Amino acid sequence: MGKISALIIVDVQNDFCPGGSLAVSGGDEIVPVINRYMESFREKGLPIIASRDWHPHETKHFEEFGGIWPEHCVQRSFGAMFRAGLLLPPDTLVFSKGMDPEKDDYSALHARNSAGTQMADFLKKEGIRDLYICGLATDYCVRRTALDGLSLGFSITLLVDAVRGVDLKPGDSKRALDELEAAGAGLIQLNNFSTTNVFK
Repeated sequence: MGKISALIIVDVQNDFCPGGSLAVSGGDEIVPVINRYMESFREKGLPIIASRDWHPHETKHFEEFGGIWPEHCVQRSFGAMFRAGLLLPPDTLVFSKGMDPEKDDYSALHARNSAGTQMADFLKKEGIRDLYICGLATDYCVRRTALDGLSLGFSITLLVDAVRGVDLKPGDSKRALDELEAAGAGLIQLNNFSTTNVFK
């Protein structure tokens, strides 16, 4: 079976979970759900990819330097570590974003691996076409990743029971999901995941 599908886990890091500097309400509740999805992908030998915010101390992304966000996910800090309990396999492919102090870099497809390869380029080189996206936060990095994926010709499916949103404005997360569905993304949950063609 060709490995044309991949699981993309977006920014499940300490600072985005309860107790973090930019905590998403219920951000840690999705961890066991993501673990279930990872089990399914591992069983079929399909790639698991995790993105992370990896900001320098000074970046226009932060309030202190003109942005809208409190300091979060600073490189090598505890807040930037993946959430405890997220059972990432040893062969998980890690991509980092937000390293350019002049850019927000919400999209995981802009993230780069240790070799400097951008995720979108890596996926295309590997022949991966179908992306199953989960993580944090629905209305920012998950949304932007999915929209970028659609614009680049990937098939996008949102794992809606494995995302949570910031909701700076009430309803932002619901609007993001509606926007993505209207743009062509699929929306599924664990209870109907096995009926999709991801493993067929």
